[in-house]
Amino acid sequence: MKDLCELLNIKYPIIQGGMAWVATAELAAGVSNAGGLGIIAAGNAPKEVIKEQIKKCRESTDKPFGVNVMLLSPFVDEIMDLIVEERVEVITTGAGNPAKYIERLKEVNTKIIPVVPTIALAKRMEKHGADAVIVEGTEAGGHIGELTTMVLTPQVVDNVNIPVIAAGGIADGKGLAAALCLGASGVQIGTRFICSDECIAHENYKNLILKSRDRDAIVTGRSTGHPVRTLKNKLAKDILNMEKEGANPLDIDQKGVGSLRMAVVNGDVDNGSFMAGQIASYINDVKPCKQIIEDIMEESKSILSKINKKLEV
Repeated sequence: MKDLCELLNIKYPIIQGGMAWVATAELAAGVSNAGGLGIIAAGNAPKEVIKEQIKKCRESTDKPFGVNVMLLSPFVDEIMDLIVEERVEVITTGAGNPAKYIERLKEVNTKIIPVVPTIALAKRMEKHGADAVIVEGTEAGGHIGELTTMVLTPQVVDNVNIPVIAAGGIADGKGLAAALCLGASGVQIGTRFICSDECIAHENYKNLILKSRDRDAIVTGRSTGHPVRTLKNKLAKDILNMEKEGANPLDIDQKGVGSLRMAVVNGDVDNGSFMAGQIASYINDVKPCKQIIEDIMEESKSILSKINKKLEV
């Protein structure tokens, strides 16, 4: 199996999550310059918007970075065309199967890393030619599956022969060390990078994470089949109440339309959807991406060294 850092041409085995509205060129460049792999989130944006983001990122870093593609986006085909045209080094994908695009992407040496919530999908992605997979546990922020990172990661590792990247509930060196012990080749981190200097998210978003408690990252939308983990606020409580009352799933989905933008751009603490993982309550400061990554690596190395000493006979 090819080493993840060698595969992606990065210094540290840390990938930044593809968070819609949050993962802009500024954050991607900050993470890539710090030795990780920065990611621009395409979300539901059209081609011209993402083209400008790629241009801006390349002006800010000479290191590899990637684009996260939501396969349910109405612009997915033109975004894939753009990635091929721009020869983007890496893509991560979510909300679907990228198989039909893989051959074209490989022609320009783009690395394909799908996000997977199950063993079956991980095996399918390997069969279709994915270069690695991101195993995302239910602890993560945003759209989630049911299995935990702790349970899912080692099972996927044992069932595929490509690098496995653990995601969900990871924000520090302890999380990285744990993921490596589970057999992962690296980690994807999202919520921790929201609280970085380079992240353009509204200060209210960052402050909600800093002030959050261990049970504040709740799940809404289970009744619709599209569960989302977000920080507790008026919008989240309203949606939960709608679900308890048996509201039409379409009405529940409509309630959340535009709410992520209201959180990230407007900082609307009542009506915004502040997507964040269960690790949010563990984050207590805002600092540069470089310091975040270096702190993670230093702590992880220290923990793994202590583990090795304990295991020596």
